[in-house]
Amino acid sequence: MADLSHEVEQAARTLAGIWNHAHEALGTRVSPSQLHALNIVERHEQINLNGLAAELGAIPSSASRLCDRLQAAGLLARQVNAKNRREVVLVLTRDGRELLAEVTRNRRTALATILSGVSPAGRRALLTGLAEFNDAAASADADAEQLA
Repeated sequence: MADLSHEVEQAARTLAGIWNHAHEALGTRVSPSQLHALNIVERHEQINLNGLAAELGAIPSSASRLCDRLQAAGLLARQVNAKNRREVVLVLTRDGRELLAEVTRNRRTALATILSGVSPAGRRALLTGLAEFNDAAASADADAEQLA
């Protein structure tokens, strides 16, 4: 099991490198923390400031300043929640969605290049293994939530 853990860790480092390279291809348009915030907003479609702060592990005032910068860059907008007019939610702008799409394209291109060097049998085995890994991780997350 130790050898497997080591190999997974090595693969994770490679993936982290690909993620970092995809971000670096953007130049200095956004910081890693800003990109992380944009990804959180995209995943939720809309989220309030406290929710974003919690997911970032930041205090609301820090998250608010980060959002101010993203809003000034035209990547994020604050809108009144249609379901609760007293709440302001964060949403991606078209430019914000396009920026995340560019990062995704960069990542997928890099992954495709690497995967082209893997045999068809290796790719099938990788897909099977990753699906099982994701299921096990989701199960572990669900178990942890039940214990909390």
